[in-house]
Amino acid sequence: MTAVDRYLTIGEAAQRCGIATSALRFYETRGLISSVRTEGNQRRYHISMLRRISVIRAAQNLGLTLEEIASALASLPDNRTPTKRDWERLSTRWSKQLDERIAQLQKLRTNLATCIGCGCLSMKSCALYNANDHIASRGNGPRYLIEDLYDPESGEEDPTQVN
Repeated sequence: MTAVDRYLTIGEAAQRCGIATSALRFYETRGLISSVRTEGNQRRYHISMLRRISVIRAAQNLGLTLEEIASALASLPDNRTPTKRDWERLSTRWSKQLDERIAQLQKLRTNLATCIGCGCLSMKSCALYNANDHIASRGNGPRYLIEDLYDPESGEEDPTQVN
């Protein structure tokens, strides 16, 4: 049997990837990976599936959802195992999402000590930033953190963003 024809049991694949066998079964039910079945109905993973599993784990470590990962993997021709070029394309695609998440986290860190983003828990300063709860008209949740309504440097709202 050549390396091209090599198949691993679920335990071997899990061990090689450093994850639980239940994670492999879960990935398979979500259509992220595939296996073949033996006559005894046992899963066997082609050795090339290790790379696909590794891409999934790397993407999860970046904070991507399984839906985002599935969408990216589905963009591969014939749903194949990612090559180096595929990984470069996928990682470039994910860079924008990661940059947006980083910006949200930085904004949260900056505003954390001064404002809860007006969701609102009636902190004393909210009388200044959100008098009469006027930000409620923008929607539910921490609007100052979701939208660019507040400038932490000046302590003022951006007048172009507020009704």
